[in-house]
Amino acid sequence: MNILKQHGFSILLCLFELQIGILLLIDPMGFTSGIMIAVGVLLIAVGIWLVVRYFQTNALEAALGRKLTAGLAALILGLFLVFRSAWFVKTFSVLTLVYGLTILVTGLIKTQQAVDSIRLKSRGWWIDAATAVLAIAGALVIICNPFETTTILWRFIGITLLVEAVADGVALLSRSRSEW
Repeated sequence: MNILKQHGFSILLCLFELQIGILLLIDPMGFTSGIMIAVGVLLIAVGIWLVVRYFQTNALEAALGRKLTAGLAALILGLFLVFRSAWFVKTFSVLTLVYGLTILVTGLIKTQQAVDSIRLKSRGWWIDAATAVLAIAGALVIICNPFETTTILWRFIGITLLVEAVADGVALLSRSRSEW
């Protein structure tokens, strides 16, 4: 139970990465469109809430708050995402770059964890180093985008997430065993 308290977030993150990776392998384009539509629906709800809050607030406070502008912007972006989610899928290269940069930052964080483990003379430092190398290598492949189709790239991202989740799980278990 102590391990769940200490590493609960890391365990949830591994499970989340596994789930997203599997969904990307099964239906990458459908999953991506579904995410875009879900974000769009959320933005529409936030937009409606902000517009309603604007009209419920007294005139001076409402003028200073800019809730109407934010609400209308959220509504427009939400409607765009719901009805034009395919546009985002087509402009995938920008999203891929952002994802690759995110994974690269994760790899750099894992690099520090590996170096910290070496400096602290931890026996499992090599697992942290391996996950850092995997994350950085995966990020570089994603950033370079050598693939010709979006579907193949999404599947590659799914595989990258699965490999990273498994590696993180192994590192977590290794660290947890040394704490027992």
